[in-house]
Amino acid sequence: MPTPRILLIDSYDSFTFNLASLCRRAIPGCKIHIIKNDALTVQELVPYLHYFSAIIVGPGPGSPDVAEDIGIVKDIWHISEDHLLPIFGVCLGLQSLAIEFGAILKRLQVVKHGQISEIMHGGVEIFKGVGEVLAVRYHSLHVETQGAEDIETLAWADDGDENGRVVMAVKHKSKPFWAVQYHPESVCTDGGGDEVLKNFWRLAKNWSAIRRYTVQAWHASVEGLVGPAWPALPLNPDTSPHLTPHTEVHTRTLVIPGLDLPRLCEALGANEENADFALLESAADPGRFTIIGCLSEYTPRITYALGDPHVHIRTRADCSIEQLHSRDIWQWLASFMSARRAQGGYPDVPFWGGLIGFLSYEVGVASLTTLRPRTPDKRSPHPDVNLVFIERSIVLDRASGRVYVQSLTPNDNDWMDATVALLGKCASNPAASTPPIDACMSKRQGSPPSVVIPDRERYIANILRAKEHLYAGDSYELCLTAPTRVSVPKVLNLGSNSCSTSWDLYKILRSRNSAPHSAYLRLHPSTFVSSSPERFLSYSRPPNSTFQLRPIKGTVRKAPGITRAVAEQLLAGSVKEVAENLMIVDLIRHDLHGVIGDAVDVKQFCKVEEYQTVWQLVSVIEGKPSPEQQRFDLGWEVLRRSLPPGSMTGAPKKRSVEILHDLEDHDRGVYSGVFGYWDVGGGGDWSVTIRTCFKYEARGDANEHCEVCDCATSADATATSNDMWTMGAGGAITALSDPEAEWEEMIVKVESVLRAFEAASA
Repeated sequence: MPTPRILLIDSYDSFTFNLASLCRRAIPGCKIHIIKNDALTVQELVPYLHYFSAIIVGPGPGSPDVAEDIGIVKDIWHISEDHLLPIFGVCLGLQSLAIEFGAILKRLQVVKHGQISEIMHGGVEIFKGVGEVLAVRYHSLHVETQGAEDIETLAWADDGDENGRVVMAVKHKSKPFWAVQYHPESVCTDGGGDEVLKNFWRLAKNWSAIRRYTVQAWHASVEGLVGPAWPALPLNPDTSPHLTPHTEVHTRTLVIPGLDLPRLCEALGANEENADFALLESAADPGRFTIIGCLSEYTPRITYALGDPHVHIRTRADCSIEQLHSRDIWQWLASFMSARRAQGGYPDVPFWGGLIGFLSYEVGVASLTTLRPRTPDKRSPHPDVNLVFIERSIVLDRASGRVYVQSLTPNDNDWMDATVALLGKCASNPAASTPPIDACMSKRQGSPPSVVIPDRERYIANILRAKEHLYAGDSYELCLTAPTRVSVPKVLNLGSNSCSTSWDLYKILRSRNSAPHSAYLRLHPSTFVSSSPERFLSYSRPPNSTFQLRPIKGTVRKAPGITRAVAEQLLAGSVKEVAENLMIVDLIRHDLHGVIGDAVDVKQFCKVEEYQTVWQLVSVIEGKPSPEQQRFDLGWEVLRRSLPPGSMTGAPKKRSVEILHDLEDHDRGVYSGVFGYWDVGGGGDWSVTIRTCFKYEARGDANEHCEVCDCATSADATATSNDMWTMGAGGAITALSDPEAEWEEMIVKVESVLRAFEAASA
């Protein structure tokens, strides 16, 4: 038998690769080629259909009666007998099949997004031998098949008073077309996934045998039309896995339990406001390692703004521009890092050196879709890429008390000796710690912080607009956000001591809202202070890489009486909260499946975790690439194809991002992007930029311009008396969302950071 080849038509959904993985499990040995529903016309595609065994029509946003939403799918159902082949539709696919043959399309009275229903069926056709089916539904539209003479209903759900009986599966009476309304590929669908796809394949083979349908031998010209079989990874020649690292990691190890981290950072220059600084801190469980980048005058900083044809590379003494030419920023950075890969560090230490910094929300959006450009006053002033390449670092292990002093620079013994001595001094004289953080804030000069939170009525109005998109089928979930702005005096005075506003802000934040993914990044022109609880993506070094994502959806503020049991009832016991989390879990599975293929598992689903000020609902998704996929830049490729974070957009991601661009009248910039590191050994760890505040510092004065690119080489820390900080917050809007409750949840998230400014908004 020839290798089964399946053509999967993707309507820009965020669960498509989950469906592809399900097909691979149900149809042994099959190869799957995926095309967008608007990539080809039906006239272009039809001559090549005989190269395929079957077609899968995937789900997607929008409506089957809108040409821009459905694309080629509406024509697929009407191909001539000469080109006919078996087709299986999911969700939008079912709706399209049904209305093309006379069914009526309607809105549900009560939308079903991320909810599980029992599916009733007669045990025939695609349900032959299938028992109980509990299936996940993502739809606001449905079909009524009365009067559609060619369509037969195979399964349904009983929604009672909400929606009555809702069609869940159909078949065409004479053509080899079957479809389901629910999502067989969802992680929480039980009984209606593999079994139904296996039955479809059995029926498809029977139909092909009766019709003597012959699949033509594969030809390279077809791959030129529909692309290679999934998963297919682009290869950057500069990142070839055969390249040998030429840099050695040099390490010194100490054991210093209870090291005073703030004091160590200040000894390294954290309170020198005009100097760059990089700290990634695991300030709470489940975090473990803290990374301090030790910058020198030769440390390169990389900045990039979307739309620019070049990258800036700056040190304290110099600045240069490198043209991208035919590469995008992702390919350029992959080449940059591949040339600096290293070996010989301690395997258990996750960071040996490499890139540290942040990527904006918009740099992720640019990889996904094209949006209307903002007017200058609505655009973020921050670079979209702001990274520093760390050659010297200190890594602290909270679990063991070990401290690792590392350098990528040959013959760097003098620096390593000095750093070991500094660590010893910090450990031996804890009484010499800097003034208490509360003292720093209480001595602030000038007026108290001024806080401008989002307009309540406008935010609630946007929630209602978002819900209308959900009812119309444009999205299953929309993460709506808004910025809060805080103005604080720039200089703090403690008599003989001077405090850096931003560093002391970070110290207060880490004490009052400690989090596993905290960070203090002062990479001019941006200063970044974070107590993020959410890991976006981590990946260990090849050749045995493991990828992990930890999406958070569902938040309850800690308060008297809110015990773990109460929090679990409010979060894990809530249909709404679990549905929000499930949608993002399915979306993230899709993102990971898209790069590494089948080996993706949900290790933890909707578990309540405790943080300093809130309870959160957290899931864990892991993936392991095959041996032939292992390569230095694989994690970078997963990151590129997974941004922006699904927990900050909604699903389907592309359409949700486009809707949010219209609802939110400003760039998000730094907020809801990611920050973290890419290690020279090939590992990385990136967190979601939430519970974070950031400021943009004016450039240097006119006498400090760089000859190469006409930019300033340092920040002017005295231009204004106040610092203007921005923080974003928001929440996932679903059809079940209560606008008042969503407003309150957003304020809870804002207040967790505002405490650091001693200016709670309540």
